[in-house]
Amino acid sequence: MNLNDYRMSRRTFVGSVAAALATVWLAPPGLRAANKTLILKTIPATGEALPVIGMGTSRTFDIGSDETTLSELARVLQAFFDNGGKLIDSSPMYGEAERIIGELLSRAEHRDKLFAATKVWTDGEQAGIRQMEESLEKWGIRRFDLMQIHNLRDWRTHLKTLREWKAEGKIRYTGITTSHGRFHRELEEILRNEPLDFVQFSYNIENRIAEERLLPLAAERGMAVLINRPYQRGTLFRKVKGKALPDWAAEFDCKSWGQFFLKFIVSHPAVTCVIPATAKVHHMKDNMAAGFGRLPDEAMRKRMVDYFESL
Repeated sequence: MNLNDYRMSRRTFVGSVAAALATVWLAPPGLRAANKTLILKTIPATGEALPVIGMGTSRTFDIGSDETTLSELARVLQAFFDNGGKLIDSSPMYGEAERIIGELLSRAEHRDKLFAATKVWTDGEQAGIRQMEESLEKWGIRRFDLMQIHNLRDWRTHLKTLREWKAEGKIRYTGITTSHGRFHRELEEILRNEPLDFVQFSYNIENRIAEERLLPLAAERGMAVLINRPYQRGTLFRKVKGKALPDWAAEFDCKSWGQFFLKFIVSHPAVTCVIPATAKVHHMKDNMAAGFGRLPDEAMRKRMVDYFESL
């Protein structure tokens, strides 16, 4: 199959965006006054709806037990839930992040909204089982909604376990991840040959290589897509520093560069949810605002790319 076979047609793109916008929740009171709605997309395997803005925990939640820092992160987590958030993504690779999530979930209101996603990141069947059990204990939850194989590590071994756990009801969805472009070819082969519910990789307005093969393939295979590194680890903000947000961004309810970058990602029809990470309440609120209102259409997405590349 050649590259053109993977590309989505204009009709598919517009239809997918329309479907995403057709499924909404009421916004929290502060946003409801502006008549905005929370944008949801569905998990292809089941039709379950997820808000398009999730939360990552790499680096930001890898902290000690200083109460001042914990209190600030508790406010970040609460802002996430208060603004419609559900999916939180973590990994044993992220140091203390899973333990901190568990501690803060015990303090949070609306934690019943949680869609819990983590990863297995080790070698060997028994080591993987132990690690997943330890993650469950750290989070303090009954089961994970999504268990992913982190960076393809020993994926054949862990995929067998994940399928068994799903069949037994220990997890709800299976997935695989990478944040490294050098793994894209191998990941592509896995997606072609293995039935998975989710796939996670990097994609943003500057790094659009996933548009060529991974995003169309995930759509073709009926897999939900999580996106990491939406800000290219901060490089996108450095590029636009001191630059004015274009006036036409208001056409898709965008009020900041952060929202500009996130709305570009989630407006792709194959993307289900993006998982920016932050340790600041005002950044969290800004991130979550990207999940409300309108999304750019195909023509507007091209305009966004052209404008960004002209800076």
